[in-house]
Amino acid sequence: MMRRAERHPSTPTLAEVVRRAADACDPEGVEDGVWALVERLEDRDEPVTALDDVGDELAEASGAIDPEDEDPAVVMTVALATYLAYRRDEMDSPDEQLLRLAARAEFDGNPPTPVSDWLSARGVEL
Repeated sequence: MMRRAERHPSTPTLAEVVRRAADACDPEGVEDGVWALVERLEDRDEPVTALDDVGDELAEASGAIDPEDEDPAVVMTVALATYLAYRRDEMDSPDEQLLRLAARAEFDGNPPTPVSDWLSARGVEL
């Protein structure tokens, strides 16, 4: 009996992961830093699995926009993009769930106070 090959969803690009993170972190499109990050990486069309260190790539890009990590929306967008680079199966999960999972994973459940306050304001409980 011939078995059907399993179909695997395509691997997202760095640009797609960052865009998904931005959409979850700023669905209203009002956070300038978040969209500056998207713009900075919009041409990065290599699959996230092809990058040596996604975290370094994102840190470098966000450092040009928010060098002191003072913008919690940018910090959380980077955290979520990093999370999604490794948990690609979560790309279609609800925003609130993604924010909670990313904060737990990227900050060991204890994000910096500005990020924690930002998440609380969004109704995200860790």
